[in-house]
Amino acid sequence: MRERKILYLSRGDVEKAGVAMADIIAAVEDMFREKAAGRTEMPPKIGIHTRPDAFIHAMPAYLPKTGSAGLKWVSGYPENRGRGLPYISGLIVWNDAETGLTQAVMDATWITAKRTGAATAVAAKYLARKDSEVVGILACGVQGFSNVEALAGLFPLKRVKAFDLIPDAAAAYADKVRRELGLDVDVVASPEAAVRRSDIVVAAGPLLKNPSSVIENDWFGPGAFASPVDYDSYWKGEVLRNVDKFCTDDVRQMMFTRTLGYFREIPEKVLDLGDVVAGKSPGREREEERTMAMNLGLALDDMAVAPLVYRRAVELGLGINLPL
Repeated sequence: MRERKILYLSRGDVEKAGVAMADIIAAVEDMFREKAAGRTEMPPKIGIHTRPDAFIHAMPAYLPKTGSAGLKWVSGYPENRGRGLPYISGLIVWNDAETGLTQAVMDATWITAKRTGAATAVAAKYLARKDSEVVGILACGVQGFSNVEALAGLFPLKRVKAFDLIPDAAAAYADKVRRELGLDVDVVASPEAAVRRSDIVVAAGPLLKNPSSVIENDWFGPGAFASPVDYDSYWKGEVLRNVDKFCTDDVRQMMFTRTLGYFREIPEKVLDLGDVVAGKSPGREREEERTMAMNLGLALDDMAVAPLVYRRAVELGLGINLPL
C-alpha cells in the first residue's frame, strides 16, 4: 500500500501562499450562490466553552462544486489579548471528497480573518450603497483590518473612523491601514463618533453573550450598512428591530445560536445572505434604507478558501509532508 501523507501548512505557509483578497471574495460569493441552490452541506457549528465568553467550535462543511470538504477547529478567547496571544486560533483539516482521506492540515488564523472580511464585502455588495466612502470601525484588531481590506476592493473608500478601547491599538491600526491600504484614518474617541455619518459600520470586538450594548438607534443614519462581526455585542435591540433589512449568512445557524442565549432582540424577519446573492430575496432597494448583515461565520466560508490556499501552496512548494 502506498504511504499516505498529509500536507501541513503553518500560518507562515498559509500567508506565503499569497491568495489575493479579490479571489477570496469571488470564492465566497460563489459559495453563497451554491448554498442558496441547496448544493452544499453544513450542519450548525457546535462547541465547548471553557471560559466565560470563550468558545472552541467544530465547523464541518462540504462544497461539492469545488470538491472541498473538511472541518475547522477554531477557538476564540477574549482574554488572550492581555496575554499577548491571538483572540482567534485554530486549524483546518481538509479532506479528499472522493476518498475521505485527509489531504492537508492548515493554520486557520489567516483564512478566518480573510474570509470574514470577504463575507462582509459580499453582503455589502448587495446591501450597502454603491458610493459608500466612509467606514466606521469598532475594535481595531485583525477583523477590523481584514474587513476594511475587503471593502476597499469593492467600494470607493476614502476614510476610516477607528475606535478601540485601547488607544495604542487604534493608533497602530491607523498606521497599518494608511500604509497598506492607502486610506485616510481618523482615530475617534467613542463608538458614537465611529458610527455617526459612516456609510458602512463594522463592529469587530469579541463575542459576548451578555454585552453592554452602546450603539443607539439614532447614531445609525439613513442609507448606512452595518456588519456586526461580533454578533449583537455593540448594538442595542432598538437598532436591530428598526433596520429596513436584516440579514445573516445562515438563518438556520442563527436560530440555533439563539437557543444558546444570543440574538435575543433580532427582528422577526431575517434574510439569508445566500438568497440575497442569488436574487431570491431583495438586496438594497432604496438609497435611504438602513441595512445590516450579522454574519456568524460559516464553515462553508473556510471550505471556499481552503482549496485556493492548498493549490497555491502546492505550486510554491510550501509546507511539510507528514506521514500518517
